[in-house]
Amino acid sequence: MPNSRELYGRRVLVTRPAHQAEPLCRLIEARGGQAIRLPSLAIESLADEAATRAALEGLEDYQWLIFVSPNAVQLGLEAIEASGGLPPGLRLATVGKGSARCLRERLGREPDRVPDEHYDSEGLLALADFQQLEGQRVLILRGDDGRALLGETLRQRGAEVEYLALYRRVRPPLPPTLDAWPQNTDIITVTSGEGLRNLCQMTPPAQQARMFSLPLVVVSERTAALAMELGFTLPARVARQASDESIVDSLIEWASTAESEYDRHG
Repeated sequence: MPNSRELYGRRVLVTRPAHQAEPLCRLIEARGGQAIRLPSLAIESLADEAATRAALEGLEDYQWLIFVSPNAVQLGLEAIEASGGLPPGLRLATVGKGSARCLRERLGREPDRVPDEHYDSEGLLALADFQQLEGQRVLILRGDDGRALLGETLRQRGAEVEYLALYRRVRPPLPPTLDAWPQNTDIITVTSGEGLRNLCQMTPPAQQARMFSLPLVVVSERTAALAMELGFTLPARVARQASDESIVDSLIEWASTAESEYDRHG
């Protein structure tokens, strides 16, 4: 049984999109913490049904279907089901464990491939199946401004790559009740560089000095480096995996040493 007091009294900012935040918030609260919900990203569907159907025509001619996020899984499977379903023999890959879990919940099956350790494009590209791809067709389901690394590298390795953009990420407004959120927060959790940039832009100038003094838990070294570039003064803690459980583990590690790293009442 987890210790329900490991985060007792700690006020944790959760910046995940609203529809994805509750599992992490519940884990924080189960350990005694207070989850402060402040989405710094929102997901908008690119609801062009005709364009999506056209992109999914000939899906049986692809060898790989790659989902880059849980949003891509959810929206992609909805579109695929409306277009006749997954053809037999099509192999499925996900970039992260969250996408794999979403796929399992929706389809009742595991992806054929998911990274072993590093749950990002680099981790997927390190797998043996994606080294030599001559003659293979790959469809990548993603947002409208996803990273180019995955598709470019697969093309260099011989694949014919197509993209299907299913959603866009936007910056939501700051709720008026949270305009002074840094004064009521002990630590920030951020799961993307875009979400971190948005948080900085959403925060009123009068609160930014306090924000930059707060510790961070992030899920990639890229986001940790970005935090320093933006002006955060404490090195971010990088969770071992991009999962809610790993984020909470990092929060607990922080809480056990917080008094030496950060004066919570400063």
